Amino acid sequence: MDDGFAEYVAHRRLRLCRMAYLLTQDWGTAEDLVQTALSKAWLAWRRVEGNPDPYVYRIIVNTHASWWRRRWRGEVPAASIPETADPRDTAAEVDDQAVLWSAIGTLSPRQRAVIVLHYFEGRTLAQVADIVGCSLGAVKRQLSRALTRLRVDPDMQTMKLERV
Repeated sequence: MDDGFAEYVAHRRLRLCRMAYLLTQDWGTAEDLVQTALSKAWLAWRRVEGNPDPYVYRIIVNTHASWWRRRWRGEVPAASIPETADPRDTAAEVDDQAVLWSAIGTLSPRQRAVIVLHYFEGRTLAQVADIVGCSLGAVKRQLSRALTRLRVDPDMQTMKLERV
């Protein structure tokens, strides 16, 4: 008996994977992260009351943070797989996206989670605080610091100047 768990996964899996990708910037890792989070959520599913999204999002954010802390950083990939071009994208938009994701990748896991949840997932700051498990003030502080880091990033400044 899954008490709606299978239905929840069927309806939310892609959105959860998208959010996890925005945190990890790697589809394979994002899928692993969602699978792990859903496994943890399934174990406690009967105790989840109301909307399960904040609970599952919190598991994803916390699991990502614990993976990030444990990750070995000694190996650096030598080459990347080229992405296929989308005919709707112009070269400038693709470059801007690459610069943006590179800059977001330099943020701490907590700052990245706040940016992703608020701007890409459309969550209110109160919802972000609930998901991340901290006060509203801490979320505002993390968001402010993340935006400040993005504003002073030299690549982001170059991107803004080129578009003007």
